[in-house]
Amino acid sequence: MSNSEQFAVTFLDPPVRGFLHRPSKSNNEGLVFTHGAGGNSKSSLLIALAEAFAGAGFTVLRCDLPFRQSRGFGPPRPSDSERDRQGLKNAAAEMRKLVSGRVFLGGQSYGGRQATMLCAVEPKLADGLLLTSYPLHPPGKPAQLRVQHFPDLRTPALFIEGTRDPFGTVEEVEKALKLIPAKTKLIPMEGVGHDLGFSGKKKSEDLAEKVLKSFLDFFS
Repeated sequence: MSNSEQFAVTFLDPPVRGFLHRPSKSNNEGLVFTHGAGGNSKSSLLIALAEAFAGAGFTVLRCDLPFRQSRGFGPPRPSDSERDRQGLKNAAAEMRKLVSGRVFLGGQSYGGRQATMLCAVEPKLADGLLLTSYPLHPPGKPAQLRVQHFPDLRTPALFIEGTRDPFGTVEEVEKALKLIPAKTKLIPMEGVGHDLGFSGKKKSEDLAEKVLKSFLDFFS
């Protein structure tokens, strides 16, 4: 278990707000991780991942995207996405001040998508991407793929997808990853949906450790 503390840098536009997990023994590497369209930095999935990574020596910031800082509930609007990406850029810059080694960026669903779009434009912003439940397409609309930026993504990326995720099958995601010139890998999580087994108070006890192991293997 790591200690977490509220973290805010309010003079930036947009501000960076969330919770910082400082490891008891640091590996000098950092992870900035954010939430999906319906969540926030206090989601059980983000907490579980942050604690697992901090336990392995990472300094972890689970942050609220700007749209969530502005509105306590509800999904982002299409006009929010550019500002949300700037918020992630600011968060990554703050993490660079906290660690001397690699900085990784990522998020759940919408948050992960914004991270990929940001890194497609700024490939040196992060050393790698951790993407859980990438929303490949809207449920029931497999033709509406969200991959236009994939050919420009040159940041190594690890994708974690539930085998019951309506936002994209494992086969669909594998096909989409062929568009990315960077090193990528897809890790399927059996029997879980878009929430990866975290819904309400429900928690998937071993998922965070599985994600951590896959991450360490991929980015070793």
